[in-house]
Amino acid sequence: MRTDNLKTPTVALGTWAWGDSGETGNGYFGSHLTQAGLEEAADKAHAAGFTLWDTALVYGMGRSETVLGEVLKRYARSGYQLSTKFNPRIARTSDDPVADMLQQSLANLGTDYIDLYWIHNPADVPRWTPHLIPLLKSGKVKHVGVSNHNLSEIKLADQILGEAGFRVEAVQNHYSLLYRSSEQAGILDYCRNQGIPFFAYMVLEQGALTGRYSPENPLPEGSSRAEIYNGMLAQLKALTDKLASIGLSQGAAAPDVATAWAMAKGTTPIVGVTKPHHVDGLARASSITLTSDDIAELEALADAANVNTRGFWEQEM
Repeated sequence: MRTDNLKTPTVALGTWAWGDSGETGNGYFGSHLTQAGLEEAADKAHAAGFTLWDTALVYGMGRSETVLGEVLKRYARSGYQLSTKFNPRIARTSDDPVADMLQQSLANLGTDYIDLYWIHNPADVPRWTPHLIPLLKSGKVKHVGVSNHNLSEIKLADQILGEAGFRVEAVQNHYSLLYRSSEQAGILDYCRNQGIPFFAYMVLEQGALTGRYSPENPLPEGSSRAEIYNGMLAQLKALTDKLASIGLSQGAAAPDVATAWAMAKGTTPIVGVTKPHHVDGLARASSITLTSDDIAELEALADAANVNTRGFWEQEM
């Protein structure tokens, strides 16, 4: 039934932080963002050929989608791809909550179709997955994926879609040097064998793997990520130092190497972009070559850090 395969980029652009209001304590990231600054970042991304934007209705409860829609008005709709998500946790009791939530996202984003629509978490796979089928048939959604699903849930969703001639076309899970549960659970191998793109989010662990932060220079106070990561920054120093030293030898920086590691593992990293220099990092990451020794050493240091960065919304894989 499907001929047009999903065009998978080397890197996708994340907008989770775009949902922050900018007020201290209100938002996951503690980001102070302006539309002009985001437009500058978007212009740089588009000039560099990065055009898949990933957002979700729950990022700032619509704020991320709305801001992104405003910023993307600058480009022809055919010039970028939009990825957003249905979230069972905030589904209302209507006849078709999935279609309703999609309509809300379409309105926020100022578009009449979504390139890649996800079920954001695995609550009740048999209940929610069939609702994607009429959206695919109508053309309002071009491709569908599942996020935060374990292997059996991915297979179940694929089976449900398969009965209507569709399939799970992408998987999106938290995957980083510090959190490799999707690899350990066989999800990466499954995706590779089935030809399903795997999108890795939180590759930089919300900044903790950039090397910019330390016990002396912690993440922004009052943000949710500070509560999670500030206590483990000392344990991450050996790893971030190694990321930086590999980067130095290739004219790149620590976060570029963490992103390049995710690419070397066969995944498409979703990296948050809020400033123009973040785009420069993505371009550098795309050109880094990591040896198998580099990869083994980074993973050994990550294991030695012995931290658990599983999000409160995530199940064990």
